[in-house]
Amino acid sequence: MRHAAPIALLACMASSAALAQDAQALYVKSLAATCANCHGTNGKTVEGSAVPPLAGVSASHITEQMQAFKAGTRPATVMHQIAKGYNDAQIAQIAAYFAAQKR
Repeated sequence: MRHAAPIALLACMASSAALAQDAQALYVKSLAATCANCHGTNGKTVEGSAVPPLAGVSASHITEQMQAFKAGTRPATVMHQIAKGYNDAQIAQIAAYFAAQKR
């Protein structure tokens, strides 16, 4: 029985790590969901859309474009305003999320 406490502690730590990982994944997915109105669910636009899909686009390309919108060096209708709402870490997380999606 004296080993039960350390085992229970390890189980709690593993559970906490899993919960933290789940919370982080949910956070990143919620950031990416803000793009859905224009770029479609999970970055998949409807066929014929004038808005480019984000699913499967490289993270570096998405990051570069978001930074250009944020800096005002890439023309946009609303993206320059939207991009300013994200910090660099959030942009990187959004970019990685969409890069991981299948087209």
